[in-house]
Amino acid sequence: MHSIKLTQAGLSHYVAGSDYNFRQAEVGEQVIQDANRALATMGIQPQALYSGTQVHGVNIEYCDGQTGQDGLYGKTFPDTDGLITDRPEIALLIKYADCTPIVLFDPVKKVQALLHSGWRGTVQEIASHAIERMETDFHCQREHLVAYLGPSIDQANYEVGPEVYAAFSAFTDRDQFFQPQPKSDKFKLSMLDANRFLLLTNGLKEHQIDVSRQSTIESPALHSARGEGPTYGLNALITMI
Repeated sequence: MHSIKLTQAGLSHYVAGSDYNFRQAEVGEQVIQDANRALATMGIQPQALYSGTQVHGVNIEYCDGQTGQDGLYGKTFPDTDGLITDRPEIALLIKYADCTPIVLFDPVKKVQALLHSGWRGTVQEIASHAIERMETDFHCQREHLVAYLGPSIDQANYEVGPEVYAAFSAFTDRDQFFQPQPKSDKFKLSMLDANRFLLLTNGLKEHQIDVSRQSTIESPALHSARGEGPTYGLNALITMI
């Protein structure tokens, strides 16, 4: 579950799957041990570990070791689905079950953004917001970016209603990642391809994008909300420059 492109670019990253559980409401303080165990597996000792209370929005917060509030296992922000930093030894963590985790990294400017993108976040183009923020705040150039779309739910297992299809009406090529279902008003949605489309429309080229096709619902190594039901666990994607 590693990205070759991110590794070659020099960004430490790790998908903490079903051997961990970052759903704090279910496991309580056990999440502290899981966070420490994941960092130990990565072989890193960050000055600070950042996460956010994720709400399927597009708020992106800057992480420098001083910003944020003290949380159970590091620093945190309310109502935040994106984290961005240009600081080494600052680790970023997003939690997810079936949604798409997205990493953007500029190996030239040494800037990274880590995003949680469910279908609502994708409709609101959180990836576009992050790219613009990297340009505006850190003077990154799009041709230097490396992107990673991590393991998430696969299209075959992700059936959605017509309201989700309608929500993507601003996406001119939405039929590339929606499959209408016969004798039904339902669709099957590829979140990976929807986000890949966003990255391409933002000027990234295919060679800059690494896509994991490992399915959260099909892989026993990963948690899945749809696969596990109400007591589902949460995976984490952790990154550090």
